[in-house]
Amino acid sequence: MGEPASEADILLDRPEVGICVITLNRPSRLNALLRDTVGRLNAMLDDLAADPECRAVIITGAGRGFCSGQDLEASNARNQTGSSGVVEKLHWQQQFAGMGGRIRAMPKLVIAAVNGPAVGAGMAMALSCDVRIATSSARFLVAAVRIGLTGGESGISYLLPRMIGASRAFDILLTGRSIEAEEAESMGLVRSISAPESLLDDAIAYARSVLANSPYSVAHTKKLMWANLDANSYEAAVEAENRVQILGTMTQDYGEATAAFMGKRPPHFTGR
Repeated sequence: MGEPASEADILLDRPEVGICVITLNRPSRLNALLRDTVGRLNAMLDDLAADPECRAVIITGAGRGFCSGQDLEASNARNQTGSSGVVEKLHWQQQFAGMGGRIRAMPKLVIAAVNGPAVGAGMAMALSCDVRIATSSARFLVAAVRIGLTGGESGISYLLPRMIGASRAFDILLTGRSIEAEEAESMGLVRSISAPESLLDDAIAYARSVLANSPYSVAHTKKLMWANLDANSYEAAVEAENRVQILGTMTQDYGEATAAFMGKRPPHFTGR
């Protein structure tokens, strides 16, 4: 069954103030996800979402892969022994899908630093992030359609067509083919391609550029963007924008930003 689950399957680092890095750490299995790993990752995401000292989260993988999805050896072992019933399987399916839901909902910038294959739930995790930066060895793959399941996994059938268009998403999900890094960049799925040795530094630099804005601005711009992907009308989207803009004018950081602009100096944001 490969490596057993352990606390070291997920690493958390804080390279500088406000920025947290989550590293999936089962490199010999391309960071495949065991059930216990998913449980710990969800708990970590919950903790970081509530942590006022964390303003940006970068998710990456150790070694050659970002995340190869569910550990199929462990899954096959359960199937052979019949140790998982329907209720248990549904619970863990919801836990796997819950990773993306947490990433989207947390009021922090979340960046996927995709250093290699992002497969199945790993691809869903990357798509759930606000921004993706990749290396040339990155590729995105939903192979479930090839093993008797569907291409709809952990929100992929919702996210992918919104990011690259329905026609491209149909092609990718029905064939089960991979999206290589160059194609991912050309279709806007990833922001940019970095050299492997500079991927994490580039992700940190990008996070730093976003965190130069006020915490309110970043958190509520993210919330608006995700919400308005589902707005049922232009008017509904503008109504949501209007409310958030007016609330923003009541923050101390807005007063600081306008004073800094007039004084031709950098603003000093406090998150108030």
